Amino acid sequence: MSTRPPLWGDGLGRTATRSAQILIVLALVVVVTFVAVRLRLVVVPLLIATLIAAALAPVVSWLRRRRLPRLVAVWLTLLGLLALLAGAFWFVGRAVQQQWGELVQGATDGLDELQTFLTERFGIDDEQIEQAQSSIGEFLRGSQLKSGAVTGAVAVVEVLAGLFLGLVVLYFLLADGSGIYRFLRDQVPARHRDQLDAVSARSVEVLGGYVRGTATIAFVDALVIGIALVVLGVPLALPLAVVVFIGAFVPLVGATVAGALAALIALVANGPVTALIVLGVVIAVNQLEGDLLAPVVLGRSLRLHPLAVLLALSAGTIVAGIIGAVLAVPFAAVSWAAVSTLRAQCEANDVAPPDPPGVDQGTPDPPGVDQGTPDRPG
Repeated sequence: MSTRPPLWGDGLGRTATRSAQILIVLALVVVVTFVAVRLRLVVVPLLIATLIAAALAPVVSWLRRRRLPRLVAVWLTLLGLLALLAGAFWFVGRAVQQQWGELVQGATDGLDELQTFLTERFGIDDEQIEQAQSSIGEFLRGSQLKSGAVTGAVAVVEVLAGLFLGLVVLYFLLADGSGIYRFLRDQVPARHRDQLDAVSARSVEVLGGYVRGTATIAFVDALVIGIALVVLGVPLALPLAVVVFIGAFVPLVGATVAGALAALIALVANGPVTALIVLGVVIAVNQLEGDLLAPVVLGRSLRLHPLAVLLALSAGTIVAGIIGAVLAVPFAAVSWAAVSTLRAQCEANDVAPPDPPGVDQGTPDPPGVDQGTPDRPG
């Protein structure tokens, strides 16, 4: 009688089985990504609302501990968030309105200096510069700009619709997040619910910690750079500080790009010396963030290698642009935390990975035999 292992039971068969499983998972990821991109008007508000809900959940819990009803706590949290955003937009708009003339005058003077420099150093005459200006003017008056304006109007409508949907989703997540979770949990087999509880709790902890930690780091970046811009007399210091705050939510590159924009405006309005000082402040702030703030503030929330952050950032940008860059890293951190927690749960329960097809798996225990239950935190 032959003792050869089954076709899929030898080393090559197990490797082929594992490879097929990996290919199926990758195909599923590609399909899900494609569908998510096509349904971005729904998916993006849902993901952003999830991020904000994870960050605001402790605020709702704190209000609940003050004996406020849940709906009152949720509405106070939402109205506080909307008031904060409205106040920020109002201050930024007022600063732009007050300092726009100064910026335009500085830009005009800077362009005049650039024209003089090009004429004196490179021999470019005024006629060539005027031709270049005429070409730019024709482009701005052409059909490409008009089509871009139509596209921009459509984008504005999509943003407003997504904002409304995101607010509705955020309200339900804060008001009935536990009920939504119980509904989803009931769809999972009972033997996996303890693992799901552990993974969910850890994922919410990582997601909320990441958002709150990133917001803290962004505030420090914006504060330091904003103070430097005010001291140096750079126009639009407050709007630029807000741009730095928003840009800091894109890891590695966001704050740097926003700081480069501030240096560019300083170059146009105040000259090269001020621009170099602003650039030095931006570099110093980025070093402070990378060496001190991020490790201390984020702590366990983002246990990803910088290379993994860069790859997630690149993939998110390719798939969904700026929104993808903002969402890629936190959800990569959540995915890694979920995998780590699930692995720890399996090791605690001594759960071995399933054998490939064709290998004798033994006889399962009859129903009613205690399989062991992980201890819950006290």
